[in-house]
Amino acid sequence: MKADRISPPQLLVLSFAGLIIIGSLLLTTPWAVQNGQVDYLTSLFTSTSAVCVTGLVVVDTATYWTHFGQVVIMILIQIGGLGVMSFATFLALIFGWKIQLRQRLIMQQAMNQSSVGGIVRIFRYLLITSFVIEAIGAIILAIHWTPLMGMKRALWFGVFHSIAAFNNAGFDLFGGFRSLTGFTSDVTVNLVISSLIILGGLGFMVLYELFHYRKSRTLTLHARVVLITTAILIAVGTAILFISEYHHALKDLPWGVKLMASYFQSVSPRTAGFNSIDLNSLFLSSQLLIILLMFIGGSPGSTAGGIKTSTFALLWIAIISQLRGKKDNEIFKRHIPNSDMFQAFTIAMLSGVTLITMTFLISLIHQADLVRVIFEVASALGTVGLSLGLTPDLIPLEQIIIITTMFLGRVGPLTLGFALAYRNKQPEIHYPKGKIMIG
Repeated sequence: MKADRISPPQLLVLSFAGLIIIGSLLLTTPWAVQNGQVDYLTSLFTSTSAVCVTGLVVVDTATYWTHFGQVVIMILIQIGGLGVMSFATFLALIFGWKIQLRQRLIMQQAMNQSSVGGIVRIFRYLLITSFVIEAIGAIILAIHWTPLMGMKRALWFGVFHSIAAFNNAGFDLFGGFRSLTGFTSDVTVNLVISSLIILGGLGFMVLYELFHYRKSRTLTLHARVVLITTAILIAVGTAILFISEYHHALKDLPWGVKLMASYFQSVSPRTAGFNSIDLNSLFLSSQLLIILLMFIGGSPGSTAGGIKTSTFALLWIAIISQLRGKKDNEIFKRHIPNSDMFQAFTIAMLSGVTLITMTFLISLIHQADLVRVIFEVASALGTVGLSLGLTPDLIPLEQIIIITTMFLGRVGPLTLGFALAYRNKQPEIHYPKGKIMIG
């Protein structure tokens, strides 16, 4: 297949797959593993989880991998989060390479822009902004952790966890699969990590609009929908977790820490994978809420996974329009084209079918509690990384199913959106109307 015949969706899939293979080979080298014993499936699982910015692990990141292995994981998270094409553009800008029209068209689709005009400038700005945000987060965390672990180790931990948080990957270096449970009452860690998660999950174009809001004094419809939906999901999730777990999982914590832990655990499922409280201690209702948040995920054009906040919003807009008997789907005095609504329904349905299928396959092999299985699959599909402890117990075949799910979660809805955008225009043939009873 010639390079110029590869469509953008195919190129995206191949780029992610290629990066995963390269990462797995690097993690298979003896100097990447603490004991020197190489297991390729473990390396492949970890590489997939890093590139797909998930965070699900079958081995403990802090104790299994060497410093070299951890650096490889961090680089895979960075490239996978920003996107392979974004990093290729970054290298082109550094070395002064000319960016061809084909690459500009792919960048245009990745940023959901109507034209290629100024796309390189926007990409340059977003890459710089991303690195600056990560650097600020790393510096704050490093300064905060220096008294606890020394300057050198604190700096490394600050850089690693800042990159993992901004790129919405749930990898941590604290050992014992503990994530951030040792910092439940730490205000600095909770606020910095949650802020990085939110900024990374908003989408690069929304960040671009926010940083230029003082000049433009306006936001696009997309940005407004994303910001409002994100705020609602965080607020509702925080309130439900705070109320339901007040006398249960949070009972031993002070009032303010209870609120902060509820807030953090409402932010993290979309889709970062860090947890500051033991998820196994939560009520079933709280675990189901987290599954829903993981399924929704972050926003388009971001480092997050899931069906996306805008898709979730469009589904509700369609429902409300139907209940009101309106033929048009409208929000903020703007009409939403039917093509966008159909695309939202398609992404939601395909993601739902994938969730059910992968849960069924795991359940055929692993006779575990159904909620634990759905939780793990939803975490993989939403590229989250939260776990109820099932992943380390998976046999090789189940690991392959989770690997496939993570890959589909990272490239599936995104590729589908691009495929729909690039589909060939079909002839306008209208058949006679048919009637199907509904409800």
